[in-house]
Amino acid sequence: MRSPFGEIEYAEGGSGPDVLVVHGSGGGFDQGELLAEAVVGDGVRWIAPSRFGYLGSAVPDGASFADQADAYAWLLDRLEVGRAAVVALSHGGPSALLFAARHPERVSSLTLISCGVASSTAAEQAAADRRGDLLTTVFGRDALYWLVTRVARRPLMRLLGANDGIVADLTAEQRGLLDRVIDSMNPVAPRAAGVAFDNTAALPDEGVGAVKAPTLVLHAEDDTLQLFHNAEFAAAHVPGARLVRFAHGGHLVMIVEQQAIRALVRGHIRAATAAPAEAAACGSA
Repeated sequence: MRSPFGEIEYAEGGSGPDVLVVHGSGGGFDQGELLAEAVVGDGVRWIAPSRFGYLGSAVPDGASFADQADAYAWLLDRLEVGRAAVVALSHGGPSALLFAARHPERVSSLTLISCGVASSTAAEQAAADRRGDLLTTVFGRDALYWLVTRVARRPLMRLLGANDGIVADLTAEQRGLLDRVIDSMNPVAPRAAGVAFDNTAALPDEGVGAVKAPTLVLHAEDDTLQLFHNAEFAAAHVPGARLVRFAHGGHLVMIVEQQAIRALVRGHIRAATAAPAEAAACGSA
């Protein structure tokens, strides 16, 4: 779809309350669809755009996460969606937060799963940044990513923020979901510009204080890719945000704690969707 931000690619499916699903680094609309299936489930209409530089979506000159947020608003306008719940994963967090901050009337609720939020000068952040740089290199070459997924899958999982203990404890079903996430990123070359954008665009930092939507923050304390600092920052700076912390799961907490996270996400969306209807009923009584 042509837009003031260049081409915007998206997928949608289901029926019910509208949910904007924002994928992480290395993703695209296909990862958004997988996220909707894994943690949102049935009974909603999900809308999953490819963010700037991913698959069929362009990267505007001088683009920022704020521009990406405005692009979401433009897309929802074209789809005749007034308000939507927003569910974001990993590096989908910055633009989702800024969408809620810049377009508060469009966001009924916000859920952040293992999301990047704020910059840090801690030594642990420098190590996480090095992992991000290595991932950028791997995601830049189809042949390299294909080879890594075949002969160095465990080191790739470490780069993705999951230590050997986390991977060893996965059930067969969880491992199947992880394999879907990893394999769905092939080919990676059409996603390389998006990964590079993610690694250079400025994070929202204190700008998250303007978020007014009910916000749920889900994060593992042992995440080595998007450090737990991000969750603590969101909980401290987004008014009324609720933080649910998991002791174990790393950056794969969406997979490790899928059932718990799915219940939390669905409950959060349902509560925020019901609140306006209840308020309207009270006002007309």
